[in-house]
Amino acid sequence: MSDRSPMTTLCYLERDGSYLMLHRIKKEHDVNRDKWIGIGGHFEGTESPEECLLRECREETGLTLTSYQYRGLITFVYDGKAEYMSLFTADAWTGQMKDCDEGQLEWVRKEEIGKRNLWEGDRIFLALLRETRAFFSLKLVYDVDGKLLEAILDGKKLSSAL
Repeated sequence: MSDRSPMTTLCYLERDGSYLMLHRIKKEHDVNRDKWIGIGGHFEGTESPEECLLRECREETGLTLTSYQYRGLITFVYDGKAEYMSLFTADAWTGQMKDCDEGQLEWVRKEEIGKRNLWEGDRIFLALLRETRAFFSLKLVYDVDGKLLEAILDGKKLSSAL
């Protein structure tokens, strides 16, 4: 894990009231195993967030994004280490969708996403995306068992009611 960049991207492709979700079921030792997440991955070399986003989307879906928006910066803290995720949404692309070697791709209606197996912090930033905030910074602190301990939005601690 030490050779991987602590910088990642995540994108939710949006179409007809649905997001394209990836059900992570194909990799044996996967921190996201059985979770539903967006499209994305770790930066390679000297990539910018946008370059990483475009590459990861092509690799995982076969699609080339033509319209996307940088929506937020998510800081994940787990086991004393931080990972920084650039969060995007996209609403236009070209190409034909292909099978993903990391899991099953599926269009999920936005109102149905909450019924899926998600990380607790993902529920928070998906709600923020629905609010159509211009840009936000969200820090999510997890324990070693994957339980969300703390969420801080734009420098202010969120109540545990989320």
